[in-house]
Amino acid sequence: AISFLLTPFFGRSREHSAPKDSGLRQESGRPLTQGLVKGAISMKVQNLSDYQQFSLEKMKKNNIFQTPRFFCDVYCFEPGQEQKGHVHGDQDKVYLVLEGQGKFKVGSEEQVLGPGQGTMAPAGQEHGVVNHTRDRLRVLVFVAPNPP
Repeated sequence: AISFLLTPFFGRSREHSAPKDSGLRQESGRPLTQGLVKGAISMKVQNLSDYQQFSLEKMKKNNIFQTPRFFCDVYCFEPGQEQKGHVHGDQDKVYLVLEGQGKFKVGSEEQVLGPGQGTMAPAGQEHGVVNHTRDRLRVLVFVAPNPP
């Protein structure tokens, strides 16, 4: 199973304070420290296997993370479903296949990608995805900056 860790920060301050002993211990016996980054919020841990919602009507977008600067989704395609070609003027998009196979188009190129493979659609390039198979397709998607 694949999990992601995200520790967002408020503002641009990355001031460090002295580590504080939390009383908890790592497997090595060293203390787990807290308060290393001023202004940090709790770490959000997500398991990608929890994001498998599909829809018979159209491709389903399942949001995992979102900030004003980017978003991360799992797109779920039933056989025959597609994300029609479109363009983001100011956003880059990364596709990473988690399960199944799909035809990915970026600009004038089209390729079939499978699990563990990915591609990027730079801002201004037309891009889209088709699940041309008889199996489900799950794709991890990152977009930055987050559209308004």
